[in-house]
Amino acid sequence: MELAHSLLLNEEALAQITEAKRPVFIFEWLRFLDKVLVTANRVDVKEKQKKLVEQLTGLISSAPGPPTRKLLAKNLATLYSIGDTFTVFQTLDKCNEIIKSKDDTPAYLPTKLAAVACVGAFYDKMGRMLGSSFPDTINNMLKALKSAESQGRGEILLSLQKVLCGLGGAAASCHRDIYKNARSLLTDRSMAVRCAVAKCLLELQNEAVFMWTTELENVATLCYKALEGSNYGVRVEVAKLLGTVMATALLPKHASVMRQNVKRATLEEVLELMATGFLRGGSGFLKSGGEMLKGGGSVSREVRVGITQAYVVFVTTLGGQWLERNFATFLSHVLDLVSHPRATQTHVEAVYSRRCVSFMLRATLGGLLGEKAQIAAGKEICQAISKQMRAVEAVVNDISGENKAGAADVSASQHVMVCALKELGSLVQSLSATASPLIQEPSIGLLETVTSVLLHPSMAARLAAAWCLRCVAVALPYQLTPLLDRCAERINSLKSSPEAVSGYSFAMAALLGGVHQCPLGIPHSKGKLVVSIAEDLLRTAAQNSRLSLQRTQAGWLLLGALMTLGPSLVRYHLPKMLLLWRNVFPRSQKELEAEKARGDAFTWQVTLEGRAGALCAMRSFVAHCPELLTEDVIRRLMTPIECAMTMMSHVPAIIKVHGAHLKASAAMVRLRLYDILALLPPKTYEGSFNALLRELVAEFTLTDNSANTTTSLLRSLCHYDDSVLMGSWLQETDHKCIEDQLQPNSASGSGALEHDPSSIYLRVPVGEAIPGPLPLGVSVIDASVALFGVVFPHVSFKHRLQMLDHFAECIKQAKGVRQQAVQLNIFTAVLSALKGLAENKSTLGPEEVRKSALALVMGALDNPNPILRCAAGEALGRMAQVVGEATFIARMAQTSFDKLKSARDVVSRTGHSLALGCLHRYVGGIGSGQHLKTSVSILLALAQDGSSHEVQTWALHSLALIVDSSGPMYRGYVEPTLSLVLTLLLTVPPSHIEVHQCLGRCLGALITTVGPELQGNGATISTIRSSCLVGCAIMQDHSDSLVQAAAISCLQQLHMFAPRHVNLSSLVPCLCVHLCSPHLLLRRAAVACLRQLAQREAAEVCEYAMSLAKRGGDNNTIHLNITETGLEGVLFGMLDRETDRKLCSDIHDTLGHMLSSLAVEKLSHWLKLCKDVLAATTGKDVGAPVVFEVEKDEEDSEKKDEMDDDSMFTGLGEDDKSKPSVAPRWVTRVFAADCLCRIILLCENDKAHFDLAAARSAQAKNPKGDQLVLHLSDLIRMAFMAATDHSNQLRMAGLQALEDIIKKFASVPEPEFPGHVILEQYQANVGAALRPAFSPDTPSDITAKACQVCSTWIGSGVVSDLNDLRRVHNLLVSSLDKVQAGKGSSSQLYSESATTMEKLAVLKAWAEVYVVAMNIKKDAESKPAKPVQSGEDDDDEDDMGADVLPPDSLITLVQPELPSLSRLWLAMLRDYALLTLPAEFSSQLPPDGGAFYTPETIDTARLHYRSSWAPVLHAVALWLSSTEFGAAEEKEDVPSALSKAPAISQAASSTTKSFEESVKDRMHLMLGVSIEFLCFPRPEEPIHNVMSCLHALFTLLASPCAKIHIAEDQLLAVELLNVLHRLLLTRDPPAVQLQVTAVVQETIRAAQDHLQRQKAGKGKEEEGEKDSQPSLGEGADTGELVPGKSLVFAAMELLVFILVRHLPQLNARVKESPSHVPLRPQRLPEESARLVANTVSILAELPSLCSPAGSMTILPTVLFLITGVLRETALKTADNSVPVTVTAALQGIKTIITSPLARVEGMQTQWSGLVRSGLASVLENSQPEESRPDMDEVSMLTAITLFLLSASNELVGVIVLQKGCMDRFRNALNSSDPWVQARCYQLLLSVFQHSSRALSTPYIHALAPLMVEKLKAVERSRPGTAAELQAVQEGIRVLENLVGMGEEQNRVQLLALLVPTLISYLLDEHAISSAPQVSRGLHEFALQNLMRIGPLYPAAFKTVIGAAPELKIRLESAILANQASSRAKAAARLAQPQVQAAPTIKLKTNFF
Repeated sequence: MELAHSLLLNEEALAQITEAKRPVFIFEWLRFLDKVLVTANRVDVKEKQKKLVEQLTGLISSAPGPPTRKLLAKNLATLYSIGDTFTVFQTLDKCNEIIKSKDDTPAYLPTKLAAVACVGAFYDKMGRMLGSSFPDTINNMLKALKSAESQGRGEILLSLQKVLCGLGGAAASCHRDIYKNARSLLTDRSMAVRCAVAKCLLELQNEAVFMWTTELENVATLCYKALEGSNYGVRVEVAKLLGTVMATALLPKHASVMRQNVKRATLEEVLELMATGFLRGGSGFLKSGGEMLKGGGSVSREVRVGITQAYVVFVTTLGGQWLERNFATFLSHVLDLVSHPRATQTHVEAVYSRRCVSFMLRATLGGLLGEKAQIAAGKEICQAISKQMRAVEAVVNDISGENKAGAADVSASQHVMVCALKELGSLVQSLSATASPLIQEPSIGLLETVTSVLLHPSMAARLAAAWCLRCVAVALPYQLTPLLDRCAERINSLKSSPEAVSGYSFAMAALLGGVHQCPLGIPHSKGKLVVSIAEDLLRTAAQNSRLSLQRTQAGWLLLGALMTLGPSLVRYHLPKMLLLWRNVFPRSQKELEAEKARGDAFTWQVTLEGRAGALCAMRSFVAHCPELLTEDVIRRLMTPIECAMTMMSHVPAIIKVHGAHLKASAAMVRLRLYDILALLPPKTYEGSFNALLRELVAEFTLTDNSANTTTSLLRSLCHYDDSVLMGSWLQETDHKCIEDQLQPNSASGSGALEHDPSSIYLRVPVGEAIPGPLPLGVSVIDASVALFGVVFPHVSFKHRLQMLDHFAECIKQAKGVRQQAVQLNIFTAVLSALKGLAENKSTLGPEEVRKSALALVMGALDNPNPILRCAAGEALGRMAQVVGEATFIARMAQTSFDKLKSARDVVSRTGHSLALGCLHRYVGGIGSGQHLKTSVSILLALAQDGSSHEVQTWALHSLALIVDSSGPMYRGYVEPTLSLVLTLLLTVPPSHIEVHQCLGRCLGALITTVGPELQGNGATISTIRSSCLVGCAIMQDHSDSLVQAAAISCLQQLHMFAPRHVNLSSLVPCLCVHLCSPHLLLRRAAVACLRQLAQREAAEVCEYAMSLAKRGGDNNTIHLNITETGLEGVLFGMLDRETDRKLCSDIHDTLGHMLSSLAVEKLSHWLKLCKDVLAATTGKDVGAPVVFEVEKDEEDSEKKDEMDDDSMFTGLGEDDKSKPSVAPRWVTRVFAADCLCRIILLCENDKAHFDLAAARSAQAKNPKGDQLVLHLSDLIRMAFMAATDHSNQLRMAGLQALEDIIKKFASVPEPEFPGHVILEQYQANVGAALRPAFSPDTPSDITAKACQVCSTWIGSGVVSDLNDLRRVHNLLVSSLDKVQAGKGSSSQLYSESATTMEKLAVLKAWAEVYVVAMNIKKDAESKPAKPVQSGEDDDDEDDMGADVLPPDSLITLVQPELPSLSRLWLAMLRDYALLTLPAEFSSQLPPDGGAFYTPETIDTARLHYRSSWAPVLHAVALWLSSTEFGAAEEKEDVPSALSKAPAISQAASSTTKSFEESVKDRMHLMLGVSIEFLCFPRPEEPIHNVMSCLHALFTLLASPCAKIHIAEDQLLAVELLNVLHRLLLTRDPPAVQLQVTAVVQETIRAAQDHLQRQKAGKGKEEEGEKDSQPSLGEGADTGELVPGKSLVFAAMELLVFILVRHLPQLNARVKESPSHVPLRPQRLPEESARLVANTVSILAELPSLCSPAGSMTILPTVLFLITGVLRETALKTADNSVPVTVTAALQGIKTIITSPLARVEGMQTQWSGLVRSGLASVLENSQPEESRPDMDEVSMLTAITLFLLSASNELVGVIVLQKGCMDRFRNALNSSDPWVQARCYQLLLSVFQHSSRALSTPYIHALAPLMVEKLKAVERSRPGTAAELQAVQEGIRVLENLVGMGEEQNRVQLLALLVPTLISYLLDEHAISSAPQVSRGLHEFALQNLMRIGPLYPAAFKTVIGAAPELKIRLESAILANQASSRAKAAARLAQPQVQAAPTIKLKTNFF
């Protein structure tokens, strides 16, 4: 392929490759040329132009295929337009010669077509440059047109279109000729030619004025004729032509029109013309009214559907503004269409016409108008309805009967009503909450108008009105309850009118059906209301025969609708329902016989209707309340169902007696019966299988049915991918709802509500706007087929065989059309049965069953009907799946192989090739591997059969199935298949679209098979890859959108496997162009592909899209709307127009991917996008900011020069103006608000986004950078706009955004005003955004969300001024009043659970505020009180009116509400505690609900409680601990709330008993809730709930009451600790673990206090010296701790877990494991260190909880762990600080060693052993090692000293330990680090001074000499740093103390050591001035000490000084110098000699 990439065709390379590959090589060269010519250097091109032209024109005559000729023509035209044009006429003549040639052989055809294509391309590219040559060319082509075959005709017409396009108005002279020649071809038998003509005429009408003036009627007639027998493609093109011509006739786009004074058509004329087509089709125009009414024959459906599309094109072309202005005319016109008798000749026709009109309205109104205009349109529709209704009422009330024509009017009016109401409903539903003006404005009276139609005489109109009400209620849920009440009241007051009973019951049923779409629901009482009305109707039905039918139907309909409310409501009415159902049916055979004898025709009709209704209600029950279907309920349901089955067999006899009009009612009973049985498990009705199957089979084999009705289920049972074979069966398009009418099965697409009123309350099927049940005849067959599929797997083999044989017999008996119908039904049933077997994993049965089934299926593979062949193929595959035996599969495959080898007819070749595909599809690659080779070879051969495109299509489709299912097994056949696919793509004419679609499927499957290998670089892989790319390129250029969609999905696959090889720079622009395609599937494919690309390469995708926007200026053929907002803007715009769910969700995902990868870099751009979408209020519909912004100057120039020629030509009166893009709709705005929240979330990782100062400095450095905080005002503004919108969903999203903004920016300081935060300036906006959410008519969910935002705002600490806070605070106060109003508030619009949600949200918000307030108060109390300057006192608070917020100000806001709040909070927790009980305790729940929930809504209430209990728990804990459990025991009189009683003050002390109980109750409540939650916090629970719960526990246990309570019940404490331990196992965050340790600490303290109290009590009893009774405390006398009962054990478990988690080295097992490598101790992160420290301190406390024996049990472990922590964390730090863990460990050691245990008799030896082991461990750990260079010796020494000082008795005389200790001190003294020396001296001092001389003496003897030596040596090396100086000073201090300790007689010797050392530190007077600071410090220190010692020991001092005269001299000179230097200083110093004696090193914690 690389050889093809040259400017000139590489002819040698071409000659060397095989014949087969040449077309591909040439095509590849042309592709290269196409890219290169545009960018190449013009000089190069001109040099080689001659040769290039030769090569290209040479290719014309080489018979090129369709894609090649297209590219060839394009390249030639481009070449001439770039290079010289002088040979262009030669080339043109040459082409014309070829076209004229008389050679008609098929071989010469491609050359002719290539010449035609070239001519078209020349004119298209160069247009008027080709000057006067065009008349000859055009005439030449028109001549050729007459004799050409269909391919030639199509190509010539498309070329003419290009010629016209290129020449524009210049070709006017030929317009008439072209028109005359082309128009006759509009009815060509080839559909492709019809399309081409339509395209050509569409181009022609741009310039040819006559087409839309004089010829207008003829053009219309032609179009109507063209639509007859058309396919979808033709309908689309012809509709486009017709619509555009009509629009042009109305608003011409030409200057010429103005000049020639041509008569312009009026709107009436144009509409009249189109109506003629709609009502009469192409049968000519008979103007006189009489004939028109008589004219027989209905219009063909294709014509009607085509004209419907044309109407839409007509309005779309005229644009939204035109529609706004002329909506009234348009509406009345389309409604007249449907009221015309010709449109409604039969019922089905009428339904079809209604569907068409509805489509016209929906497609125009829904898409072109903005929200404001839609509301205006809604008004118009309302007026049209009320006008019709007035006319109807006039007729109905006209008793005299003068108005004969009236009756016909009434029946016609029903169709008008249905269309108008359906559109009104859709309109309101799409507007959702934005429709409220439409509902609320009294002048419109929408609700009155719609409810008035409920009394219309026709059922269809009544149902439509009910549906419309349901739409209103879903859009505006606050209307739901009032509407229900209103209907209930009317039903009761108008009981005697049949229409009223029927209409209002429809409305109520519809409203009940809509409840599931309203999350807030309806009050529970409405269910009771409905039941009572329904019961009443059923009871009174028999009283009045005029009403009995309606009342019966209405009663059951209401009960069926009631079931949709779900089990929580139905549960209450179930017993009554079961009773009603039982009573409708006869109890026994005898009663049934009696019935038969009794009734007359009318009674039977009522009876049958009643039973159908009852079954329908049952079905609704089974479908909507599966939870209530217990064994017992099913058994009780089966009684009436079995009666119904028995009754079915008697019905034919009854019909015979009473007349055929009962047939419909009987069919209805059967339908309902089948429906309910399909939902029940088949086991429940096994006994009735025989009778049932007889009925079912009779139903779908049409035994008793003379009509040839077919089922509608076949399409859904066949595979989705097979639609390409079924021809008529449509892919999904935008016109699906009208195209359905043209499907081949009975009554297809004729769904209407009146066919089955129960559908008004059922859920609407996905993808439909309104339920459309099919006519009864079809529905019954559908239901029977579906039930057959359910029952078949449970039937015995014998019966299966009988049925299959019966089917064959039925098919044989029937003839002609009937045979087709029976066969279709039977096949659908068989497919349904096989599918059922596969789902049940059961088999088909023994050999004879298989044989019979196989014969049935094989017979249909040769059926001429393609749909049946498809079904047979599918059935064969399914059969192979359920039989699953290799031999059986082989036999089936072999049959098809043989047939394909011999058969020559198209039918059997297509059928059997599909059979092969289906076999592979269902058995998979492994099961059918051995047939793969044969299958592939046969199908490849069939695919090359050029004579029949149908065979090619089916063969290729099957091949694609095989490639798909074989997977890697197909790898060996990839190359031949691929080359076949390419050959076909290059040769099959483009008009055979199905072949190309299947080729696309094959190519996609092949790409998947090769898969990731495609990335490789081997030769074969490169070839495969380039073949795939060429294939994709060919399909991308195809004219059909489905083929283009296939190309896109192939490229998407390629991009997935080999992203480097897919060229995005060409793919992305192509996808962007497709986004505007009129074809849904192409748009879907484009968006799906963009979604995948954006996931990996969002930035590139956006860039290429923007480049397209820049290029868009060059060629105006592409109407793209990519503006500066880029692709994102276009996608946002699409969200407003698209209704397809899949498409919208892909757009959401694509935007999401783009957002997450680009939003942070391009913040401004994305924020502007969101802002533009959100800012587009419904106010301005024109020029929405997202899509177009018409430039200013364009508008001005237009104002200047209205009639200027150019502005006339720019299109329909300035394109952009007449088609304003609609302002973003609410759904899109909600999405934009969600995007806003996502952007804020995405910025989280970079702190600069939330720091104004940092952001400003970053921007100064890099102006392009962008920080979120700089856009804060925009963020607030967007959130504000959203939060105050009409649309409820948008308000929610806005409040969410607001909350996110507050949380993220609350702490961002304002650099210009220190002490303030940036959000302060927005407090007004926040208040204004929240206020509307608290208005009384706001839905509960929004108020609940707003409460959340309020508490976030108040708690964020942004606002410091109380007055400003009051605004928001007042909102919460007002909601609190609402909460206190209690349960039974009268005006309830929503369900009780909505009220629950709102109340709990308010309580939660208050709780959050209270928690914050208490925290502020606590912080303020813990800070030292500053002296307060009393400022102006604006709030009457404490005397702290300074400008700072007084610490408890928030508390002052909450305080007044606390009494009531605490009561409500406790009530809420009580509810929550009950609701969390497991199901088996449900009987204990209070029967009438809790404080805030009702028993009926218990399930939904649980969820609301679950989301709000945690803050409330924390708040209650704070309140309880601050008021001592509400006992108000503090001195200030805090009013408290005791359980339910109002505030009780101190007088409460009289009721101590009850107070004790209430404390107990509350403790149990709080602990219960906490423990229940912490036992098993759901993984999805937010971590802050866990934290709230732990905080609450901590706060609670901090209060003495609680401590007493938990200590008295030790099991409770153990339980708590176990639960906390489990929590630690599952939750990682350090904050959680720290909080857990805090709770544990409080629990341990509680136990300690309790033990103290016990001891004190015991101590009083036995006054004595004994410290305490040994039996007190855990472990008693034995020392045994029982796991599960022991608090100490539980605590140990938990603490050990934490220690080992953070210091794994502590685990002894780790060390023992062979793989263990000793780690160097690491510094712990700060949080872990704090955690370990807390843990250690708790550990040290544990022994105090035990009896002496118990302590001895745990002490070894505790000491082991503490010394271990010391070992692992005692590491040196740079600043010599002591880590918290070490401090805690040392403190712990001290706590343990000083414990009173040492004094317990009988424990001495154990204790000594323990202490000695402890010290030994420390000594061992402190041994200096190479592996631990950074060990902190000081901490180790401190520990050693602690042992020596605190446990001296146990350690005296233990030589080994003594030696170790001395070694450690010695090492420290010899340390090179002065800090270590200094600390060592300090510690030694404490040892030397120890009271027990036995302990200290050995140390003094051993270490003092070393010290003296050290200090003596200082003379030689004076200290150089402050640390060294300090070390010397500490040493001297020790010596001084030794001197003091010595006895008098030894003092002289001791001083003789000290004094000379000190004197040696003195400097002489000369040196002193030049000495460094430190050295001088030493001198002064020595001098002072000497001067202090002298007076202390005068005699000894003298002796020493006297002994050495040189000392005396140095001392004296120093003293003199000192006095001289400053007498004053000396005086001062002597006055306070103590100052420097204090040690200068302070330990953080003093351990001694």
